[in-house]
Amino acid sequence: MLMAILIFLSGTKKYRYKKSSGSPIVHIFQVIAAAIRKRNMSLPYNIDMLYEDTPDDSRIRHTDQFNFLDKAAIVAEGDLKENTKGPNPWKLRSVTRVEEVKMMGRLLPIWATTIIFWTTYAQMITFSVEQASTMNRRIGNFQIPAGSLTVFFVAAILITLAVYDRIIMPLWNKWKGKTGFSSLQKIAIGLVLSTLGMAVAALVEMKRLSVAKSVNTTTTADHVPISVFLLIPQFFLVGSGEAFIYTGQLDFFITQSPKGMKTMSTGLFLTTLSLGFFVSSFLVSVVKKVTTSNGGQGWLADNINHGRLDCFYGLLAVLGFVNLIIYLICAAWYKPHKPKPLQAGIV
Repeated sequence: MLMAILIFLSGTKKYRYKKSSGSPIVHIFQVIAAAIRKRNMSLPYNIDMLYEDTPDDSRIRHTDQFNFLDKAAIVAEGDLKENTKGPNPWKLRSVTRVEEVKMMGRLLPIWATTIIFWTTYAQMITFSVEQASTMNRRIGNFQIPAGSLTVFFVAAILITLAVYDRIIMPLWNKWKGKTGFSSLQKIAIGLVLSTLGMAVAALVEMKRLSVAKSVNTTTTADHVPISVFLLIPQFFLVGSGEAFIYTGQLDFFITQSPKGMKTMSTGLFLTTLSLGFFVSSFLVSVVKKVTTSNGGQGWLADNINHGRLDCFYGLLAVLGFVNLIIYLICAAWYKPHKPKPLQAGIV
């Protein structure tokens, strides 16, 4: 680690430094503040009358969504004063700056509808391992550690990416003339696979519980006489979903964000992971409180052989399906960023 730090520091003189254009959060608040300040003003009929000081090659085309933000670019009396370096950014912003904020705003619905996937993922690496600890994990004289079953996540990701790169992409290119799925399509596939994974997990848990009851298992130390390999399909489905949704999210947030806000959009992408785990903990707490209100052990009992983990998985499958519908609506509403076409006569 020390050598890595020294090598890293030795290259500081060769770094390419780019002058910061300011905090993207400040830019966002400036546009919102200017729009609120001019909320009672009417937008001009011709959008060319809106303020714009960005060079032609860096301008972003005006869009019709979030029209109330366009008021930040209305030139009011006193906004443009002589002998000053420029207008007050808290009172007047250019169309390009407004469109950058719009671009970030359009990312939020997609961002919100991907959180549930990581909630599902969090359950798979906790309760599925607990399931495995009660099942038959022996291969001959060797007993597979319950925690090592998460290796099927990694295997699913590697297999999915290899199949997508070597088989799906060439076929898709021949059929549609495209190099692969779009980022929104990848996210949709990931959400579908995770929902199916939870549905399969619920069915497997129903089978495991029926076997556990038939042998009257009463302690967590007792193993249910059912193969642990029945858990592989749910691991593979959610793992394959991760391969699609992770690459789809990363590509979406990087390519569909403004140039000056790409680091912020990448951070926005990473918050879906943290919020997914937070929602997972919150959901577990709520389910435990609701299902144990009558004095019973509830769905998530300390001994899962006495609980109803299948109902909890079913709940996640339902939430995943509802979230998928909402995502498809948001994806249909979303307008991808397109570069401004060259003007006539420019080569």
